[in-house]
Amino acid sequence: MKLEYKILWLDDKIKDFIEDGFIEEVEQHLINNNFIPTITPVSKTSDFFNELDSSFDLILTDYHLNNDENGEKVIKELRKNSVMTEVLFYTAKADLKDAKKIDRISFLETGRKVGTEHIENVIEKTIDLIDLTIKKFQHIVSMRGMIMQETSSLDVEMELLLSKMIQKSDKPDEIIKTIIQKYTKGNEDFNENIKDLTIKDLETVSFRIGASHRWRALKRNLPKGEIKTVLNDYDSEIISIRNKFAHAVLKTDKDGRDYFENKKEGIEFNNDFCNQIRKNIIKHKENLESLNHLLEQ
Repeated sequence: MKLEYKILWLDDKIKDFIEDGFIEEVEQHLINNNFIPTITPVSKTSDFFNELDSSFDLILTDYHLNNDENGEKVIKELRKNSVMTEVLFYTAKADLKDAKKIDRISFLETGRKVGTEHIENVIEKTIDLIDLTIKKFQHIVSMRGMIMQETSSLDVEMELLLSKMIQKSDKPDEIIKTIIQKYTKGNEDFNENIKDLTIKDLETVSFRIGASHRWRALKRNLPKGEIKTVLNDYDSEIISIRNKFAHAVLKTDKDGRDYFENKKEGIEFNNDFCNQIRKNIIKHKENLESLNHLLEQ
């Protein structure tokens, strides 16, 4: 699991879930937990198998589909393709007694309830399973890997945006000159290699300087506005935190709870703090996307 939480949802009456706002309810639950929801709803097994791969965090499907394959077919295909995603089969019938011991597959019988009451039961169980998968994912070691991966992705996006900004500028050489001046103050060993770079060496400039310098270069050349304001926090909320997390050590408290500690900085990377980091990453991903749209205009 990454910041994006992916759900594949098969139901021949999937429109009922969409029109009554139940899929939006699931999406909002994920947003409240600081994940980016991506829900793929389909009404036919053929579409389901076309979409199916191991990237989904949760799979939902009605066990009895009208005029279509039943759940047994779906189960066989899932395991044949080595898809070990958490799966929920639901039905209003009561005939799933022999199928409840399959690893990572859950079954829900709603007691012949129909309409909204049936759907509400399905949504309640879905949210329970989402919380279960999040709880597994939020083990602090997994969270550290996700945070390092996502912040590195932001670094790459920042590099691309800086290159795009320079290319669109009326005075690209002046921007590069300022970057060089700011960078070389504390990097004398780099001076001989970078001092003569120009717009022709754009990719080299963006690659050779660090994440902090790319951030400063973008911020200096942005017009005043919401994007620039939010970008002011990028260093403290992304770059600095990532660097401190990279040097943190895994520890266990007296209650057996795992956490990371950066003793030098006096920071404890516990679940609450990591939840805030995840929220900040989403905020800055959205901000960089907005900046990219701005530069493409």
